[in-house]
Amino acid sequence: MGIALADAAVEFGADVDLILGPVNITPANKNINIIDVTTAESMANECISRFNDCDIAILSAAVADFTPKEVRKSKIKKDGNELVLKLKPTTDIAATLGRSKTKSQIIAGFALETNDEIQNAKGKLERKNMDMIVLNSLREDGAGFGYDTNKITIIDKYNNIDKFELKSKEEAAKDILNKIISMLQ
Repeated sequence: MGIALADAAVEFGADVDLILGPVNITPANKNINIIDVTTAESMANECISRFNDCDIAILSAAVADFTPKEVRKSKIKKDGNELVLKLKPTTDIAATLGRSKTKSQIIAGFALETNDEIQNAKGKLERKNMDMIVLNSLREDGAGFGYDTNKITIIDKYNNIDKFELKSKEEAAKDILNKIISMLQ
């Protein structure tokens, strides 16, 4: 979805920096500045360092909420005991950007929900001080991860809710960008 948004944003006339985790696809448009990252920490650092210079941040990555507390450079051998893996929270990119955003900036985030979808997405929108949130549901056949299609619901900070039918991710990206443009006016 993030790549579809980057491609569509360039078509809409935007200068785009795409902070991209490990994926097996690339943007179609060659005018996108791609910043490759491999960890949640590097994604957070790149997003935070670029945020002051952007007008619109669209946060579509499904960044891990936790990361190993200790990272080993070599294989951990079996020793007959249980392995206890300690995790630490990753930086909440949306919340961090939401705390520092100005009135002239727009943050659009994503929420993947499985129950109480609208209510949980609204809560995330408010907690993280975003301007709009794109709700994905795991309950929709043919939508989200592993598909070329998506069925989204957009909720804005004014509590407007726009539901869309199942469509290509490219068309869903245009719906998202049209909503953002409407919020600029």
